[in-house]
Amino acid sequence: MTILSLFKRKKKIPAPWEKYYTYEERHIKIPNITLYEQVRRSTKRFGNYTAIQYMGKKFTFQKFLNLIDRASISFQQLGIKKGDIVTICLPNIPEALIAFYALNKNGAIASMLHPLSASEEIKRSINSTNSKYLIMADMFYEKIEDIIYDTNVKKVIFASPADSLNPVMRLGYRIKTFHKYKKIPKKKLFMSFSKFMKLSRFKKEIPLKQKYGKNTPAVILSSGGTTGTPKNVVIQNRSFMLAARQEQIQMKNLHAGDCCLAIMPNFHGFGLSVLMHTPLALGCYSILIPQFDARKFDILFKKTRPTCVLGVPTLYEALLRCNNVKNLDLSFLKYVVSGGDILPKALEDEFNEYLKRHHSKAKITQGYGLSEALAAVTLACDDINKSGSIGIPLAGNYIKIIDPATLKTLPYGEVGEIVVNSKGLMMGYLNNENETNAVLQVHKEDGHVWLHTGDLGYMDTDGFIFYKGRKKRMIITSGYNVFPSHVEEVIESHPAVLQCTVIGIPHPYKQEVGKAFIVLKEGFHVLFVKSEIKAYCKKNLAKYMIPAEFVFRKQLPKTKLGKVDFQKLQSDIGVDDDDE
Repeated sequence: MTILSLFKRKKKIPAPWEKYYTYEERHIKIPNITLYEQVRRSTKRFGNYTAIQYMGKKFTFQKFLNLIDRASISFQQLGIKKGDIVTICLPNIPEALIAFYALNKNGAIASMLHPLSASEEIKRSINSTNSKYLIMADMFYEKIEDIIYDTNVKKVIFASPADSLNPVMRLGYRIKTFHKYKKIPKKKLFMSFSKFMKLSRFKKEIPLKQKYGKNTPAVILSSGGTTGTPKNVVIQNRSFMLAARQEQIQMKNLHAGDCCLAIMPNFHGFGLSVLMHTPLALGCYSILIPQFDARKFDILFKKTRPTCVLGVPTLYEALLRCNNVKNLDLSFLKYVVSGGDILPKALEDEFNEYLKRHHSKAKITQGYGLSEALAAVTLACDDINKSGSIGIPLAGNYIKIIDPATLKTLPYGEVGEIVVNSKGLMMGYLNNENETNAVLQVHKEDGHVWLHTGDLGYMDTDGFIFYKGRKKRMIITSGYNVFPSHVEEVIESHPAVLQCTVIGIPHPYKQEVGKAFIVLKEGFHVLFVKSEIKAYCKKNLAKYMIPAEFVFRKQLPKTKLGKVDFQKLQSDIGVDDDDE
């Protein structure tokens, strides 16, 4: 970006979806405050309301804020100051959010890391962010036992899922796990979370020398970006402020006192922003789920009665298979949102029928986002929805569909790369200027900065976006572009097919051809339906779109977030059916 480009007049971006928003909604003013300050403001308004619920135990806003303030003083006692980076490697437990907001109050940055990360992944993340401290679950001590001395970490603070349980449940947890995990040795480098909190005893808060605001970096999220290699995404406070207001605009029936089921993890933008911070900003509360059991999803619904739930498609598939609770009443559900992966039309229809059958007026809708934009970029809600779409851009966001080669905007209905303009975009990738400049680009066409997502889709004349898959997943065969999502949709419309994923594999002269991985519904056997499915493809797909190989599996490999693991499928060398 040149200095001249900053002064160049920017052109208005065509936005057919703006008719769904008022003028005030389209021009959101982001307050110059931090995440901590927003929670403190909520506490003034909703002090006796529940802020978080964990394993049946409720924390009011006032109690939650008091714990944050204590942790803030403890961090000060450890010498943590503005700009320091602290890695939080915890499941969805209260200690994760207490530490997150306490760091934010001090102007420090929380680097959120998956607690199931391998040892080398933890070391890479700590070293790439130059984290000063590590807060992690005590059950995973063995992961850092050998690698922690290869980092510059000054102190490891261990929290336990039992720390915030009531006394009876805490005792039960201790007994159950007594011999399950390796005991943490008593070393100066290690400290328990309870001992950490005691550092604030009889200590006064050290006055901050400067005020932090919306442009202060708040969090680092891990992302594969468009290349698949791990990158550290730096997000400012402003992104969370914007997201909270956008969700309030979109989910008009979400009110103070309502609750969101936080199944998505805190190291994920959707989980941290949409299911944890936004509820707190609106006077709602988050139900923290440290370990999700898909087999008991219906029991979880009955116990917690959430107003809003957001998850990946496989989560909703799991609920359809649950039958632990007879006559399950879901009338309390207002919003059911699917994101992170394509929601098959068959699953959408089946789940909507499930909701209706269980007395909920909600309908499953789709959202879309990425770590580089913190979380949600588009969302379909209430009556602003079209089946199969990922919704319209959230208030204040702008989206174009472009030709990746020329960067020119494509006509409505034509598939191209999805690019995003928003006040909530990342500051950039930490210590990676080249990758940042490759993803955040100023377009000569209009003079605005656009985030290149690497995702494909198209926009209709009303501004609804339809996701078609990753740019890298697009299969080019004999010069034709094949979108796997379209082929998957056709195959999944066959009555015997439960799930299908199509990938591209090398071909000696066609460049690439499709390979379909298929999971059959219960009661169907591959010997009786494989020829039928191939014939179905020949009838419903252009010849160049038909997969060259069909592989049948009992289930497809999933990532830690429940998405289909395409990398594992690429290396799958299982027994294939011969192509006819």
